[in-house]
Amino acid sequence: MFNKSTFLDSIWHKNIGHTPIWLMRQAGRYLPEYREVRNKAGSFLKLCKNPDLATEVTMQPLHRFDLDAAILFSDILVVPEAMGMKLDFIENEGPKFDTQISTTKDIDNLNIEEINHKLEYVFQTIKNLKATLPSNIPLIGFSGSPFTLLCYMLEGGASKNYLTVKHWLYTKPELTHKLLTKITIAVVDYLNGQIKSGVNAIMLFDSWGGILTDDLYTKFSLNYMNDIISRLQLEYNGHVIPSIIFTKGGGIWLDKIDTIGADVIGLDWTINIKDARKIIRSTALQGNLDPVLLASGNINAIKNEAKRILDNYRQINNSISGHIFNLGHGILPMTNPDHVKFLIDFVHEYSSN
Repeated sequence: MFNKSTFLDSIWHKNIGHTPIWLMRQAGRYLPEYREVRNKAGSFLKLCKNPDLATEVTMQPLHRFDLDAAILFSDILVVPEAMGMKLDFIENEGPKFDTQISTTKDIDNLNIEEINHKLEYVFQTIKNLKATLPSNIPLIGFSGSPFTLLCYMLEGGASKNYLTVKHWLYTKPELTHKLLTKITIAVVDYLNGQIKSGVNAIMLFDSWGGILTDDLYTKFSLNYMNDIISRLQLEYNGHVIPSIIFTKGGGIWLDKIDTIGADVIGLDWTINIKDARKIIRSTALQGNLDPVLLASGNINAIKNEAKRILDNYRQINNSISGHIFNLGHGILPMTNPDHVKFLIDFVHEYSSN
């Protein structure tokens, strides 16, 4: 049985006693206990694929902090790996695929028929977590957006300028749409599998949508996220599963993002939450402290910025409901866990007054 949740109640604009907070990458390298488990696993990917260890690291921040939600420990790139691309994580470099998608044949060779069979380890982690989490703490499942996954698949890893991606968008639009369509089918199946396994909310990370022009963003990112939201089984076992959309750098497109039917829109740190609420009148908002500020270690600056965000939201919204406090992107590895605890406790205490 799932009990009352401040996180879910805020999404549905119900009365809440404090602003809920969770943090992107709240289970990660800034925690010494996480680093110990990762070393024990042998590699980041092996950690993702071990349901017992993935469960353990998902729970670690919940043991330390008074968080209002948990997020499944995994990685967005398990999807292209399950489609047949060989993935590795290189220390101090990040994710690398052994080959890049470069031809029609490469797209045809991607296998989406057995996507959920190959990702069964993720579903087992979810089942483990639902048996472990407190009954008032919801579990967030997630995937990368099709465009963000495409970026890694075309570039072979992270990129500074996305030359290959943009070459495809401008000169091979039909082939780009073919690849995005295939990724979208995989993401829909994967997220529906997460919902059936027990997650209480799902989130699409559109980490690289912000690199696009206005026209390209609509064509190659937003339209595919819209397709995903429309095809997800967002009611399961008598519960409504809220959807969260986050486009890093997407503040200029909030009016467009609000048209696709997501229940929560995530904000990075570049837009004032008051201005976002003027554009988005009813959909819940998530964000949006600068993660660099949290890593800086200046307690007064962290407090003042958190206070500014909370005040700006309450001023325009006339209540605290409809806001989930978060960072504008993931926690940085050099962040002091004590400062994370300070932020969480401050958000709860200040917003409850």
